[in-house]
Amino acid sequence: MAGESRNPHELHKVRLWDPGLRLFHWALAICVTAAWLLGEFGPGIMTLHFYFGYAVIGLLAFRLIWGLFGPWPARFRDFLYGAGTVSRYLRGARARKPSYWPGHNPIGALSVFAVLGALALQVYTGLYSNPDDFINYGPLYDPAGAGASTWATGVHRAMAPVILALILLHIGAIVFYKVWKRENLVTPMITGLKVVEGPVPAGRVIEKVTDRAA
Repeated sequence: MAGESRNPHELHKVRLWDPGLRLFHWALAICVTAAWLLGEFGPGIMTLHFYFGYAVIGLLAFRLIWGLFGPWPARFRDFLYGAGTVSRYLRGARARKPSYWPGHNPIGALSVFAVLGALALQVYTGLYSNPDDFINYGPLYDPAGAGASTWATGVHRAMAPVILALILLHIGAIVFYKVWKRENLVTPMITGLKVVEGPVPAGRVIEKVTDRAA
């Protein structure tokens, strides 16, 4: 990765998260939360649940394109880590200091892939589902047939608590980093700016940071 500094311990405030990724993140959070609440608590007519599900499909399609062709560090190749990197990060994760990781850290990367995979399975099965509201059916319900729809509907319902658990783990990790490691992960996803350690791609650096508590 071409950086403006080769010193692996220098801190810089950088332009980390691009506007497209930030908009995707918050739009996905809103749509998934709304779809989950509508699916769990109603109303019985699932029209709005379907609409939010279609929105999630569009957002996942954008993330796939952005993950292949978007800027650093949104590309999937920028946060594909080997087992050794994950193990080393885990050994130091309990240290009560910010990680200053330039992008998705190894644990955050696993979370990203887990959430995207779970949501992809959820919306895929939703296309075949029959929610028993006698109004809405998934657009692939008729060609798939009742047997496939029964399977898809069962998986769709079973995945709801899995997605809730992943969301709670995500929130828990944010709280852990804020309270224990004194590292704010929310503000960078709003402003796009973050203090990171080591080399970053040219043109991303805003200023050098001398205070390691910044």
